[in-house]
Amino acid sequence: MKKVEGILKDCSQNILAIGDTMDVLSGRWKMSIIACLCYQPMRYSELLKQVQGISGKMLSRELKDLEMNELIERNVLDTAPVAVEYRITDYGKSLKQLTENIADWGIQHRKRIIQNMKDSVAISDN
Repeated sequence: MKKVEGILKDCSQNILAIGDTMDVLSGRWKMSIIACLCYQPMRYSELLKQVQGISGKMLSRELKDLEMNELIERNVLDTAPVAVEYRITDYGKSLKQLTENIADWGIQHRKRIIQNMKDSVAISDN
């Protein structure tokens, strides 16, 4: 019985931790922004181009949220006109492996679904 209770406690703790993680990284765009910034600092306009489909208003909101959670930092550059650059923090870099794992899984999933669709069409054609 104690073994079952221990498993349930571990499961509950993992569920709580996953919930906390999803609260910080929730939404369609945050992981894409983090993934971009893991490779190099970028200005706002560069992020807007790289994260395809995001609106300027949503990008601003997501950047503020990521900054509040200490995953990225905002640097105002001494240029004319003034430019703002975003970079991943050391703490944010701890998510790089997670972004790579999610991307790898997504690639494999897409291949699987496309192959299943092709197989399904081939079967129905016979």
